[in-house]
Amino acid sequence: MKRLMRMKEGRLLGGVCGGIGNYFDVDPVVIRILWVVLTLLSVGIGVIVYIAAWILMPEEGAGEAGTATQSP
Repeated sequence: MKRLMRMKEGRLLGGVCGGIGNYFDVDPVVIRILWVVLTLLSVGIGVIVYIAAWILMPEEGAGEAGTATQSP
């Protein structure tokens, strides 16, 4: 099952565009370009949406069961 999560690797700022690109199987560069164009056309609303997505989207690997290792 695919989950929408921020990327840890290859991110420029918060990993939001990388996570969206990974979820939709699209190059994150394309998502970044579209995000900038939409932000410019919407007079900056994209910045607010990006910050909201940064806060609301979980980071890759956060909250996954079995990721913590226990030492004996």
